[in-house]
Amino acid sequence: MKEISWQDFEVVELRCGTILSVEDFPQARVPAYKIQADFGPEIGIKKTSAQVTDLYSKENLVGRQIIGVVNFPAKQIGPFRSEFLLTGFYQDDRSVVLAVPERPVKNGAKLG
Repeated sequence: MKEISWQDFEVVELRCGTILSVEDFPQARVPAYKIQADFGPEIGIKKTSAQVTDLYSKENLVGRQIIGVVNFPAKQIGPFRSEFLLTGFYQDDRSVVLAVPERPVKNGAKLG
């Protein structure tokens, strides 16, 4: 494992957001959703593609608070432009368990 400095960590913008909408992403090579999340007035609404279809339905994602990395450059994924990284943990079967706040927090709150 590579060690990083505190200054390295401070650059990563891990922010809380609330999922506003979830759509199927049929063009994805691996099953995925297109997700829009509100990261508060400073950051706004961002979208991402996330491979979380194994454990989460579209309906149970909407309204859920999540943690996202919001300062990566946008990434083109087929016809879709991803603007943040939704964080989660891979299980042995490669399904993803979302990293989420333990209690409700303000959209845009920074993890630190």
